[in-house]
Amino acid sequence: MSQILFKAPTVLSRHCQIRSLSSRLRKLASHPTSIRPSRDEVKHERLSDQNLEVAIRSLHWDGLVVIENVIPHDCLDRLNEKMVEDAYYLQSKKGDSPFNYNPGNIQQDAPPVREYFEPSIFMNSIATQITSSALGPRPKWTFCSGNTAMPPTAENPPKSQPVHSDADFAHPTHPFAHVINVPLITMTPENGSTEVWLGTHIGSGLHVQEGEHGERASGRIKLDELEKRRLERPPCQPVVPKGSLVIRDLCLWHAGVGNQTEDPRVMLAMIHFAPWYRNSMKLELADDLKPVIEGQAELEVLVDWVSKSEALSRYLNRGFGNAYDFNQHP
Repeated sequence: MSQILFKAPTVLSRHCQIRSLSSRLRKLASHPTSIRPSRDEVKHERLSDQNLEVAIRSLHWDGLVVIENVIPHDCLDRLNEKMVEDAYYLQSKKGDSPFNYNPGNIQQDAPPVREYFEPSIFMNSIATQITSSALGPRPKWTFCSGNTAMPPTAENPPKSQPVHSDADFAHPTHPFAHVINVPLITMTPENGSTEVWLGTHIGSGLHVQEGEHGERASGRIKLDELEKRRLERPPCQPVVPKGSLVIRDLCLWHAGVGNQTEDPRVMLAMIHFAPWYRNSMKLELADDLKPVIEGQAELEVLVDWVSKSEALSRYLNRGFGNAYDFNQHP
């Protein structure tokens, strides 16, 4: 009996050590999950059940997942050339440019016309497969913009945004919105890959934030909350290969990081809201996109249609990111 009593605590102690080690490893896992679809998955624009499960699990636990090699490079190159040209125009507006938190980080829309609208970029079927599985069928697409990290200048050296959440308003505690980010070039820590704090979408809310909605610096995470979180699971700046898309929970803490290279880093941002979520925003698109938008059934796309000339005259006159209202209305 004494031997049994002696051995049992030892076995239990080992189990406890293993559980403790596993817990510590989970806390240290700060880099996001990347899924590399097979050729067949890319060809048919559909993840396998196994990869879809990985994506949903990653969104649930981490609030973010990367899907690699799902967007052709040629259409990214063409759009990037145009948006880099536009980025320098926006930067030239100086204090009137639609910057987010600091002048080196510019809110920038893509040209909303057929010439630059590639469905594999803006309405990627794999992205929609994931968001419709996570949020419900036919999520609402009501926001399409981008974020550009500009090269440093003497006037504007590389500078990071404060860590913040885009959900700078009272919101549901369950998933209600996912952001689809598409970098037009490979994102690296050097050119301003977004700093992400995995897992912070869970339990996040106004109680950890500073700044009022609508201010340039709203949604900032309180410094003491950041330091507590850093001890549990520090942030990271992942390398995201060109041709990838990133899906993240709207509530996830993140920060744009200064670009230290000579090339602007453009990253698109589309938001899919749950079908039940009552947000009143609409896209403004040129009417030459009607056949493309109205011919698909995966998304509910809420649009104010305008002429092509109107669209081109207005798409560079948008507000900064925090000026948009992602809140739910009665």
